[in-house]
Order: sequence, then structure tokens, then C-alpha cells
Amino acid sequence: MSHASAQLRQTPLHARHVAAGATMVPFSGWSMPVKYTSDVAEHTAVRTAAGLFDISHMAQITVVGPDAAAYLDYALTGRLSVLKPLQSKYTMILTESGGIIDDLIVTNAHPTAPDGAPTDFLIVANAGNRDAVLAALQERITTAERTFAVSVTDTDRALIAVQGPQAQEICAALDSLSIDQGDAEADPIDWSDLRYYRTAPGHFAGSPVTLSRTGYTGEDGFEISIAPEQVGELWDALIAVGQPFGLVPAGLASRDTLRLEAGMPLYGHELSLEIYPAQAGLGRVVVTAKDAFVGKEATESGPAADAPVLVGLALPGRRAGRAGYPVLQSAEAGAAAAAGSLVGEITSGALSPTLGYPIAMAYVRPDCAAIGTELAVDVRGSAIPATVVALPFYRRNQES
Repeated sequence: MSHASAQLRQTPLHARHVAAGATMVPFSGWSMPVKYTSDVAEHTAVRTAAGLFDISHMAQITVVGPDAAAYLDYALTGRLSVLKPLQSKYTMILTESGGIIDDLIVTNAHPTAPDGAPTDFLIVANAGNRDAVLAALQERITTAERTFAVSVTDTDRALIAVQGPQAQEICAALDSLSIDQGDAEADPIDWSDLRYYRTAPGHFAGSPVTLSRTGYTGEDGFEISIAPEQVGELWDALIAVGQPFGLVPAGLASRDTLRLEAGMPLYGHELSLEIYPAQAGLGRVVVTAKDAFVGKEATESGPAADAPVLVGLALPGRRAGRAGYPVLQSAEAGAAAAAGSLVGEITSGALSPTLGYPIAMAYVRPDCAAIGTELAVDVRGSAIPATVVALPFYRRNQES
């Protein structure tokens, strides 16, 4: 056990998590806080006030060079060359056969429009896929037709997230944290001016940071990229200024139930090398109109007509289906029913802290995927009724 623990990577905030009494667990090769007090309490804080997450295990990769825009259009599924300065986009990197290597956030890192095509991008990838994404990106620099003039570099920057309805107020209350305009001589801009899926340069205690209005919780919030040696000071400052607003440090357990309620996929559960984006309801992130990109032919051919598709399930009572639990044609079929009654499998499931009943995402046969379809989940030998419902399960009230 100690040998295995010694192999785990630690974020720059590791000592703070331990000092705060966090329960630490292995996650994608890292030692990460799963919770500090109660996962339900942390979940509820994010829905009603705010939570602070350490997501420094995520890969932050720079793509820089004269051909960066054309290269990303070829290497990834989206049309990244049209991103405006400091605009971010959700996209994917596929295999030639159309499977998903990872889902990504890509940002045009130029503060102002360059002359010609953008040459500076930032990619945020999942921790567990860091090596696979880097290998695929490096491999795609050289094709049969050309070698793109780009450099792909993994960085060691730290990343934290402030998420929840009070996130903007908390960040604005921290005087040492500011959003800059593109013009270095201009005054800092107001936090409300930074729109969803937009990024801005900023400063914390005089040092540069990158601020993005993005997140993985279904709430408003900001993700802040900062040098690893400075993230501890920023973490402490946010905790101090955020406490009157109800901010709490939050771990992986609440992050998982938050993203599940928001219908957001998790790699290794809803996404994998065996899944096409269209099966996951994410065909929109693949721009097949592009002349060429890795996975184009396979994507255009598409999954088989009977390939399972992702749906949301709502269950009565308090017993939740978990990843790997079978989905059955009907409650009458029972757990020991004939194989013909098996129509799918849960990929993520939990008792929803916000909604108060069990929810799940599952891949099921297309003929069982219509909203309102009555199915069942085999929960440890009992067939629990389940209804196909629309995703997401939860959507925040977007007044601003």
C-alpha cells in the first residue's frame, strides 16, 4: 500500500488538503481529496453558495506555432481556427476509427486578434488521458502530406475552480485577484463582463494568471490557472474571502455528483475508445464539414444502427444504480431474466443530493431510448423501475 501511494503524483495543494482533514484517494495516478467533511454537504454548498476545487491534476497543454490553427482543425473534431481571441470551445480528440481518446477544452490564447490565423492555443485534458492525448497530438504533427509548424508542450501549471452561484461575488471580493483587458495599460474589467466559455488574462498578487468562465458542475464559476508555487497563496486567499459567502473546499465525490446532475460525461464512464461522439449525444462537437481530421471517415460512417445510445434515467425511492449495473427491458423481467431482457448498462449513477431521488446515465438500445420509456435497473438482484428522462437532470437558473 505504501509503495503504491509513493507512486501517486501530488498537486501543489496536497499538504493543504491533508491539513484540512481531507480524505485522500488515488485518482488517475494522483492523490486527490475525495471529500473534506461530507460529500453531500459539499455538493449542496456548490448548488447554493460556492465550492473550491483543486483540479491541478488536469493536463494543461500549449499548442504554439504558425500552423497551430490548421493543425488543431486536423487533430481535433472542432473547427478551432475560427475561435475568437480568448474564446474557449468543448471538443474531442478521436482515433482513426472514431473512438474518443479524450474530451477537451481548447482556448485561443491570443488576448487580441493576431495578423492572420491564431498561433497560440491552450488545451485542457483529463488527468488520466494526459499521456494518450500528448502522444496523439505529437503524432499528428506530421502527416503523409505535410509537417505542421507547431510545438506541443505539457505544462506544470496549477488549476483551481471556484464554482457556484456566489462564485462571481467571491472572486470580485478578492482585491488581489483581477481580470485584465487586452490592453496592458487599461484598468481591470468587471467579473460580470467575462462571459461563459471565455477566458481572460489576469493577476493575483502581481503575478499573471489565466481566468476562464468554465466548469464541470452545472453552476456558474471560474477556473484559474496559476504557477504552482503561487497556487497555495491563492487557495488560502479564496478560502478566507469566500467563507462569509458560504464557500467550502470540495472534493472529487461532490464534483462527480454535480457533473452527473448536469448531464456532463466523464471519460471512462460515458466516453471511451469504443464510443462514437454521436452515441453520447455529442455529435455536434464533430465538424464533419472540415476537409480532413483524424476520425473523419469513421465518424461519417457512424456507429451501427443498433449501437447503444446515452440516456438519462430517473428511479423511485433511494436505491441508486451504479456504474456497471444492468438495465432491463421492464421491472417484471427481474434480475435473473433471460438475456433478451438486457437492454443496456449504467455508466454513472447516484442518489441526487439536489433532486432527492436516484439518477443515472446509461447506454441502452436505440429502441429503448425515447423519453418516457419505462425500463428497470438491476440493483443487486432487485429490478427497480426506471424511466428514461431528458438530460441534463438539473439546469441552473440563468438569470444573468
